[in-house]
Amino acid sequence: MPKDSAYEPAIDGLRAIAVLVVVLYHAGFETFRGGFVGVDVFFVISGFLITRLIVEEVEAASQGEKTFDFLRFYERRIRRLFPALASTLVLSFLLALVCSTPGQMDSLMLSASAAVLSVSNFFFWFTADYFDAAANTKPLLHTWSLSVEEQFYLVWPLMLTLMLRRFSQRGMIVSLLALCIASLAFAEWMLGFDRSGAYYMLPARVVELGLGALLVWLKRADL
Repeated sequence: MPKDSAYEPAIDGLRAIAVLVVVLYHAGFETFRGGFVGVDVFFVISGFLITRLIVEEVEAASQGEKTFDFLRFYERRIRRLFPALASTLVLSFLLALVCSTPGQMDSLMLSASAAVLSVSNFFFWFTADYFDAAANTKPLLHTWSLSVEEQFYLVWPLMLTLMLRRFSQRGMIVSLLALCIASLAFAEWMLGFDRSGAYYMLPARVVELGLGALLVWLKRADL
């Protein structure tokens, strides 16, 4: 196993903290009313881990005069994410049969379809308005962040492999920093007229995923 892929307890610690603050927020603790920052932490962790994985595989492939195996990458992502998603969907449907109204069941079916297609963030963006149902009546609302990650996984391997061919280590740091700044500027601009879009959409979340990717290069440069 490459050195960079060694298990890092700090990452699991960050995950635990992120989950805890979100849970405490939902439990109604006023002190943790900003608990959704845990989602931001998860995006940074995902950006770090997936970028590190891709870089290592690209480097290993180049040493063997091969190319990065995109199909293998996506196969592993599907095998890692979809069993848990399928279990969540099945459990949600079983509970909905007992607890939900017909209208809520229809909404659940639509959101489940969106989750399977990795477009939950679009679904909840389009349905977020004044007359929208309360969050506690949407058992699959949390899948929006999974969809953002899956969309990131769809575009990032190709973008990153192209950047690795073109840029040096310093160039990668500058490019990733520029990408983060552009995403942050887009999110701030979008907040002025569409807060839901700024919350749910990938371009506004690239700053967090990009910060994780940037940490890979800062770690390699010992900065």
